[in-house]
Amino acid sequence: MPTAADVVIAGAGPAGAAAAIRLAAAGRKVVLVDKATFPRDKICGDGLTTGALRLLEELGVAPGSIASWTPVQDIHVSSPSRHVVTFPLPRGPGTYAAVTRRTDLDAAIVERARAAGATVVEGVEVTAAREDGDRVVLELDGGPSTITAPFVIGADGMWSPLRKHLGTAVPGYLGEWHAFRQYFRNVGPKAAELWVWFEPDLLPGYCWSFPLPDGGANVGFGIQRGGKVATKEMKALWPDLLARPHIRAVLGPDAEPESRHQAWPIPARVDGVTLAAGRVLWVGDAAAATDPMTGEGIGQALLTGIQAADAILAGSGDPAAVRRRYEEVVRRELVPDHKMSLLLVRALRHRKGARAAVRVAGLTPWTRRNFGRWLFEDEPRAIAVTPRRWHRQFLDRPGAYVDRT
Repeated sequence: MPTAADVVIAGAGPAGAAAAIRLAAAGRKVVLVDKATFPRDKICGDGLTTGALRLLEELGVAPGSIASWTPVQDIHVSSPSRHVVTFPLPRGPGTYAAVTRRTDLDAAIVERARAAGATVVEGVEVTAAREDGDRVVLELDGGPSTITAPFVIGADGMWSPLRKHLGTAVPGYLGEWHAFRQYFRNVGPKAAELWVWFEPDLLPGYCWSFPLPDGGANVGFGIQRGGKVATKEMKALWPDLLARPHIRAVLGPDAEPESRHQAWPIPARVDGVTLAAGRVLWVGDAAAATDPMTGEGIGQALLTGIQAADAILAGSGDPAAVRRRYEEVVRRELVPDHKMSLLLVRALRHRKGARAAVRVAGLTPWTRRNFGRWLFEDEPRAIAVTPRRWHRQFLDRPGAYVDRT
């Protein structure tokens, strides 16, 4: 492992690996450090939106390299009154939604970073960080004692150790949402498609079943912190959710847990977090970039990783210019969508609002088709109120991986 680089990235999840791919492809000497050894699991719903898929394609991550890759064509959404609307995604060209285990996805993106020329160092933890003149010094446990670089990207998660080392952490931060997931096997035929249930006691949260190969499914639920269900009550609520007739009817009589259930917090406050300090930029969950309506964060992680890399490439070594460019692009590309999602969450807090939203979205074939595309971020969440992002192919673009479908 080198002791110096052009850029060091702490954290090899989608955000960090995306940044590494972008920088290495541009000829920068990049070191990607993670305390885990890949493949490793990451608690997640495992869903990939159209936006995320397009970014993966741009980065050169091939579906064939991901063992559990499962394309999705239809989305079934149940309102609090049990009214179910099916939202069809386009039947091509391309892929508009997919599900894949994070164990497989993250390992594939890391391998792509290696192939692009990044040095990937696994099983090594960053234990301290400081700025020293025109470089950042990271102290390591499990490898060389230190590594230095003019710029560092923090992709080390919601409770970013790098933030703590550099004094930008928010004490006591617990995230805006909390989610609960368990893998199942031997699910019924209905679970081969994607389901979302707006349960009255979870609003504005929801329960989900996302399909996986060979009769598998990722099943879970998410709640807003401080909402109707306390985070400490999630474990006790889980058997009740699984036993509800409409959920059991989808999972089928033979469904059984594949592994233990797990819970995790979701950071969704990109509009209020410190994105950069000195020569360090934070991305992904470390930038609290998750969508506050759906809890989806893979697309946002990939996007912030790419944006951070591009800011470094365009900044000519000037840390102030790099910070300014990165902060401006996040404010321009992510914050409007974040604020739009927050407004929608307000409507989903109540049974009437959630019921009305599902019914209105399902009024006509046109609304059903385009709601599905909008829900899966075929276009930015707030594109209707951001004219600078309008284009002639609005909700009419092909999906990702057109040449592979």
